[in-house]
Amino acid sequence: MTDQSLKKNFEARFKHPPEIVGYAPGRVNIIGDHTDYNQGFVLPAAIQMGTSIAASRRDDNQVCAFAEGFTHTIDQFSLDKIDYCHHEMWRNYVRGTLQCLRQHNNEFSGMNLYIDGNVPQGAGLSSSASFEIALLKTVVDLYSLDLAGVDAALIGQAAENSFVGCNCGIMDQLVSAMGLENHAMLLDCRDLSIKDATLPAGVAILVVNSNVKRGLVDSEYNSRRAQCEAVAQIFEVAALRNLSLDQLCDGQSLLSDEQFRRARHVITENGRTIKAMAAMQANDLPRLGQLMAESHASLRDDYQVSTPELNGLVEIMSTVIGVSGGARMTGGGFGGCVVGLMPEQKVAEVTAAVKQTYPQCFGLEPDIYQCTASMGAFRC
Repeated sequence: MTDQSLKKNFEARFKHPPEIVGYAPGRVNIIGDHTDYNQGFVLPAAIQMGTSIAASRRDDNQVCAFAEGFTHTIDQFSLDKIDYCHHEMWRNYVRGTLQCLRQHNNEFSGMNLYIDGNVPQGAGLSSSASFEIALLKTVVDLYSLDLAGVDAALIGQAAENSFVGCNCGIMDQLVSAMGLENHAMLLDCRDLSIKDATLPAGVAILVVNSNVKRGLVDSEYNSRRAQCEAVAQIFEVAALRNLSLDQLCDGQSLLSDEQFRRARHVITENGRTIKAMAAMQANDLPRLGQLMAESHASLRDDYQVSTPELNGLVEIMSTVIGVSGGARMTGGGFGGCVVGLMPEQKVAEVTAAVKQTYPQCFGLEPDIYQCTASMGAFRC
């Protein structure tokens, strides 16, 4: 939906034009999965798909929100009494984000919101963070609030953790808020320091949605986090970020096989992410591809968050890409997407191979997106 269409729909719904439109992108994580909540490293990029929100102020404390494609009715509630909604999950992203924002800055009142987006749901491209950051950007500009990008990311994360009920890390919200065009972002999830790297020249980002749907709140995502925290407690460290592979191996007898493999993935994935940043800075796409392959194997075997469909997509794409790039599952897992990095001239061949082979093997039709690294949240 274009900004003009969004404004027209807002006016049709609320009988007056919006004052502003805010936007925030989704993201694809090039490497570094399940490291963020372990205070490790991630290397995502914001993408050109995102969430747009048209808004106007109200002179009361009521919020009236409508989400295109999610509902046929307006969600209306008071900022003075924000309750969890059990029948439509999208409402909780609005309610939880506004509740957490009020704890940080309550110098705003009611609003009318018309929400629309084109990030595929449940695909691992962080539609939820895009939603939260777009809402925060909209409210901040609507009421001229003072809110830095890092603080916005922390508020979005808090909304998911404490209100929605998904114990996600900070990566998705931060890159949605602060990503740079044509760059990937190396984020240290312990101190939230950022380094940006230009994507290698001539590289294409291809995201393939397996169309195996998963919901992180209802999946084993939260249990993986609990397993990591249990290992950190056994070794008396704040997070797995503080544990080396040698220390883990020396203490292997203290752990179950499952605990050991979960921790091994996190520790080795941190190392791969740092190496991937160096490969990107050196414009070394073959090395980046090798690290992506190692990451997928670790997510599949040690962290056990892949699926046969994701593994099949990685094999199909990697066979065509060869040594000139790589592919891996991306996101929380249990379904969702595979990301591939490759020379631009390989895109057509990879796309054709996926369209032909994946449905034959798995009975599912893939959705394929050629993504560009885009800038973070902005006012339209």
